[in-house]
Parts: sequence; C-alpha cells; structure tokens
Amino acid sequence: MTNSAARNIHQGRNIKRFREMLGIKQDALAHELGEDWSQKKISLLEQKESIEENILKEVAEILHIPVEAIQNFDEEQAVNIISNTFNEGSFLNTGHTPTFNVNPIDKLLQLHEEKIALYERMLKEKDEMMARLERLIGGK
Repeated sequence: MTNSAARNIHQGRNIKRFREMLGIKQDALAHELGEDWSQKKISLLEQKESIEENILKEVAEILHIPVEAIQNFDEEQAVNIISNTFNEGSFLNTGHTPTFNVNPIDKLLQLHEEKIALYERMLKEKDEMMARLERLIGGK
C-alpha cells in the first residue's frame, strides 16, 4: 500500500479541485494536453484515484501548480489543520504573526492573466482552423 493510498488521496479529484479553483473548464484542459485528449477523457481522468506520473506532471504544468499538490493534497488533513489553527476566525496565539510570500490579489491577477492568454491562444487556433476550412471549401 502506497503512502498516498494509506492517506486516501484521490489524485483525480485533486486535479478537478485545482482546475475548478483556477476556473479552467475540462475542454480547455483537454485542449492544452493535446489532440489525444477530450472533455470526456478529462472527466474520466478526474475519476481515477491514482494517475500516471507523466500525466500528473503535464497537468500540473498546465495548471501552474507543483505536481506534489496533486499527489499530496488531503482534504481531511487540510480541514484538521484549519480547525486546529483557527479559533473563531482568528489565529491561535502562537507567538508570531504569519507572513505570506505572495499577495493574494497579485496571485489572482496573475491567474486571470494566464487564463486570458489561454483563451486567446484557443481563439487564435480556432480562427486558424476556420481559415483552413474556408480555404478547403473554397477550393472545391
């Protein structure tokens, strides 16, 4: 039994969670993964408890998250940490103030810009495909 299996980590569900948090649709992820992928294949991937390492790396790169996030995120453990760290909306008195490396607004703006870039690439590819189809139809 692997460590992730012992902790009941469902990698497919983690991919779905991160994808949805980033506002990326299944078909957009499929498009980024390549021609062999479809929305249905992403749906099936998200149902798998354990996913091949090479696919995890590709998905993590597209989502701009560490592969370890998909491999190790354990919702039950996260809930326990949160419930033990916060008390009525405030930090427990641990003697220090938490610091965050990234301003959350900056991170959201960065993710938004990345989504826009992804959609722009998809629109450009659609326009190129339409132009090719028009040339094919016009050539007959």
